[in-house]
Amino acid sequence: MDTAASLSEFIRARVRTVPDWPAPGVMFRDITPLLSDPRTFRILIDLFVHRFMDERLDLVAGIDARGFILGSVIAYELNRGFVPIRKKGKLPYDTLTEEYELEYGSAAVQVHSDAVRAGASVLLIDDLIATGGTMLAALRLLRRLGAGRVQPAAIIDLPDLGGSRAIAVQGQAPYVVCTFEGH
Repeated sequence: MDTAASLSEFIRARVRTVPDWPAPGVMFRDITPLLSDPRTFRILIDLFVHRFMDERLDLVAGIDARGFILGSVIAYELNRGFVPIRKKGKLPYDTLTEEYELEYGSAAVQVHSDAVRAGASVLLIDDLIATGGTMLAALRLLRRLGAGRVQPAAIIDLPDLGGSRAIAVQGQAPYVVCTFEGH
């Protein structure tokens, strides 16, 4: 097994699965054990940094809320600025809003209208890709601001829910550290 694959398995083995949360039948993939152990957290961050250190990135954007944890540290390590993409109503300045569908209803994310300059190359990060709705909405926001290349990335992909495929159709397959089959 190569080093990247073994490190991916190392991270995967430390994700806590919580059955029936937040609803019956859901297998919640909890990343807090990755964050609370210093060695695991460093390995996780280093996986992203080593993957993107030779990319010509201008910014790292993190999706509310766990994407903030990863994105800000990765931005620091790559010596790039950080852009928060927040849930609606949380940013104090002029914003752009993008709505997306949930299983039962809709939600929205926002970004400051001056957060990204035209043509900027952005690493877009979140903890998990399920249906892809949140990441696709964030991707649309960045494109509306004029971002050039946007590279989506996450710790976990749930490929059976189709989000990573939907994101790839929009132009860039996401980088993921590990996958979990099923929901």
